[in-house]
Amino acid sequence: MTRAAAPAPGGAAARTECARVLVRGGADEETGEALPAAAVAERVAWCAALVQGMAGRLVAGRWNPADLTTLASGRDTEDRPLPPNAWMALRRLGWGTAPPDGVKVNDRIARMAQELAGRALRSVGWRDALTRAVTATWPADPVRRTPEEWDAVRAAVPGGEHLPSAVIRARTRQAARYLQGHGRLPSGVTELEAPPRVPAMLILAACDRQQAVIERHETDPRRALLRLQLPARPDPRGYHDWSWVAVPLALPPEGHATPARPPLPRAATRDQRASTTCTQPARRPHRARGAALGAGFHLSVHATPPRREPDPQHHPANSG
Repeated sequence: MTRAAAPAPGGAAARTECARVLVRGGADEETGEALPAAAVAERVAWCAALVQGMAGRLVAGRWNPADLTTLASGRDTEDRPLPPNAWMALRRLGWGTAPPDGVKVNDRIARMAQELAGRALRSVGWRDALTRAVTATWPADPVRRTPEEWDAVRAAVPGGEHLPSAVIRARTRQAARYLQGHGRLPSGVTELEAPPRVPAMLILAACDRQQAVIERHETDPRRALLRLQLPARPDPRGYHDWSWVAVPLALPPEGHATPARPPLPRAATRDQRASTTCTQPARRPHRARGAALGAGFHLSVHATPPRREPDPQHHPANSG
């Protein structure tokens, strides 16, 4: 489910395109019940809420300078390089998470929570470096830096020579407000910011075939079938409250690649749309529309707000 796309042939460049596909419903494979789009969206939302809660608690528990420094170093306690996948890196460090008491989830749900939390924590590394650079080169007048002070802060920030001045000014204002309220400068981003809020999302790329499977139709290249395990209630009490749901997808004409990864569902309301992303090899990236697609293929399923029907009483034709 997580295999990489095949490399482009020699002299070719890769291009990624995205198209939206409507998810019209699915079927519960255990009961044989046909599920409308609203029911599929509801079960995705239940699962995503479980993952979001587990990931949020993990992020909050590791929101401290020591743990952020450990993760940003890219090394574990035995000085071995951490795996690139966030969930694997967190497991190497022993950073686990669990659902609420009485709720039963499988290990793949925990993987997705760790992947979400790991991505959120890894993304904080640069903001922490920016905060430390600003405080380490604190200017005499935070409102107006001298040219020498600008050179000093840019030299301290990773890639600071290309960083917009507005970003440095914004972080300086945040640090100045902290200084005014606490009488000292913040030691890092964990004192300046609250733990980031993780999205309600299922990163199925962190799973295997025991959680999600996507397959191309045998004869129609524009059809695919996504199968994934979803809870039948918001607080599943056992594995009997989980079942496989089959979701047929109608792919756009451009999608001729074999699916390599499952969708990435987000919490939804009434209907969902799947965004298909695939990689194309092309010798001229800016003129690659007619090129054949490569082996890389990725889907994401996300919520779309329900369309509201216009109120006849407020229609412009009925006014006045």
